[in-house]
Amino acid sequence: MATEVAEAMEEGRHLLVQAGTGTGKSLGYLVPAMLHDKRVVVATATLALQHQLVERDLPRLVEAVSQIKKDVPGLDTSYAVLKGRSNYACLHRIRAGVPDDQGTLVDVPMGSMAEKVLELREWAEEESEAGGSGERDNAPRHTDREWRQVSVNHRECLGASKCPFGAECFAELAREKAHRSHLIVTNHSLLAIDAIEDVPMIPDYDTVVIDEAHELTARVTQAATDELGVSDIERAARRASRWTADAAGDPAGDLEDAAQQLAEAFEATAPGRIDQVSTQLSDALVLVRDAARACLSAFPRESGGEGEGDAGRTQAKGMVQEVFVNAERMAAGSQADVLWLGEARDRFPARLHVAPLQVWGPMRDKLLTDKTAVFTSATLMLGGEFGAVATSLGLKPTERIGHQVATTEADDALPWKGIDVGSPFDYGQQSILYVARHLPQPGRDGLGPAQLDEICDLVDALDGRTLGLFSSRRAAETAAEAVRTRLPHLTTLAQGDAQLPELAKQFVEDPHTCLFGTLSLWQGLDVPGDTCQLVIIDRIPFPRPDDPLMSARQRAADQAGGNGFMQVAATHAALLLAQGAGRLIRTTSDRGIVAVLDPRLETARYGRFLKASLPPMWSTTDPALVRQALKRLGQSA
Repeated sequence: MATEVAEAMEEGRHLLVQAGTGTGKSLGYLVPAMLHDKRVVVATATLALQHQLVERDLPRLVEAVSQIKKDVPGLDTSYAVLKGRSNYACLHRIRAGVPDDQGTLVDVPMGSMAEKVLELREWAEEESEAGGSGERDNAPRHTDREWRQVSVNHRECLGASKCPFGAECFAELAREKAHRSHLIVTNHSLLAIDAIEDVPMIPDYDTVVIDEAHELTARVTQAATDELGVSDIERAARRASRWTADAAGDPAGDLEDAAQQLAEAFEATAPGRIDQVSTQLSDALVLVRDAARACLSAFPRESGGEGEGDAGRTQAKGMVQEVFVNAERMAAGSQADVLWLGEARDRFPARLHVAPLQVWGPMRDKLLTDKTAVFTSATLMLGGEFGAVATSLGLKPTERIGHQVATTEADDALPWKGIDVGSPFDYGQQSILYVARHLPQPGRDGLGPAQLDEICDLVDALDGRTLGLFSSRRAAETAAEAVRTRLPHLTTLAQGDAQLPELAKQFVEDPHTCLFGTLSLWQGLDVPGDTCQLVIIDRIPFPRPDDPLMSARQRAADQAGGNGFMQVAATHAALLLAQGAGRLIRTTSDRGIVAVLDPRLETARYGRFLKASLPPMWSTTDPALVRQALKRLGQSA
């Protein structure tokens, strides 16, 4: 892998590397990145991998390389971590206070979170004195709401030149360090904002290594998704009123009136994807857009007098600016966007959302055309091929080097290579894929009696040590309740019973434990050893039929002459299945079974594609054989 990555960087061509768990893929790209003669950015999806790179892999690599540094003239081993501004504590907000709804600075936090906010303030001051990073990940335990009391986003920031604490700013110091560094570690979202949203966040670089690349399109989509709620507009108007009171007319009041018009349009609009925007909703969005624009124009210009460098003014204007940008995008009605209205639930009112129909075009035009990209993950080959993932990233299957009808000679071609470096695991010997073909096909009503019987029988045979991955929170809770009732001697945990780290800790410590949950467990749990010897997947994880974005993408693929189901729904399911099955074997000594309770994996035409996306486990549909294997595993553990 290291050789292939080095060649790709040297030749300036794109590379996809499937590298299974345990291959040491981070060093497989860090070594050539360190040796490359130009700056390299490494973008990850998860906090865990970012920590691993910065706290373990890079320090070890720098120490090893330092021994040969004299033999490699000009070798630069400097590196830095770069995150979005809101990931760093803001010294101005901590020392000057937090603007309230009227834009007035409040020095003392109010309510039950006061103690925690004060703790975060003290921590940030200690970080500043000690020359620390001020990063959220290093802060005392806290909630999102508490962190917002000590941080700002890019629109709320005064700017280093206007802020009295600009010279000490954690975010600015991180950017300065990144400008001095050869290797920069960041995340998918910041990469997307920098490269695709055209907001300069990262110093100029030559090559980007994208780890956990199977998540990139989802993260890019997330970064390019905006939403607008009536409360956002009303709050922005209240904040702006203090600064626009002297303007002609009542711009803040007009913005509040526009919010009411939008609220009425929401009431007249059915939740879900909006293919044809009604006149009422269109008019309301235009009204909000124009009122926000007028409100922005009414803010007094900064001229060194009152309001200069005022956090309340900056935050108020930033809130109105965000309303304007989102309303303008939604009112435009672009065919490149998908618009939908979220359903109002409990205390959460309806919100309007907008997301890009596809991201492969912008990724191709704004990232892959200018930079060299190395994509790596344990799951890049779906259906046994790189084509599906390559296409989603903006690369054409016909541009693959060695393709029979390659178009790599065209002026706009982006040649790429795909390699699978294998795995240290012998999946055929270490694991079994069991498809419960005898069960009925899953229905819309969740788990039925047959599925619950199967789950309890499998868990009972192994006596615990089970990770259940379910398509919905309701299914996970139903299964957990059934196991608790029928197998009371086991400890059965369900997602939501406690925070995920606490659940994972308890799961590891007690072998007679089952942990049942949804999506965050499919991809974010690493429990090697005897802790997890059975992974149960209740159904093939297709996107919901009413998912606004996925259904729009599937329809667009059909209209373009493709197979929307295979290109969107089946690809999505294959990726999640591979990630879920990957929870089982984490070391060369692990043994276990992945049980899929959905017979369509064996009976449907697309089942072959899905199975080809999984690790090469020994496969069976025999329930008696599987129960015997589980009993042997339970006895030997």
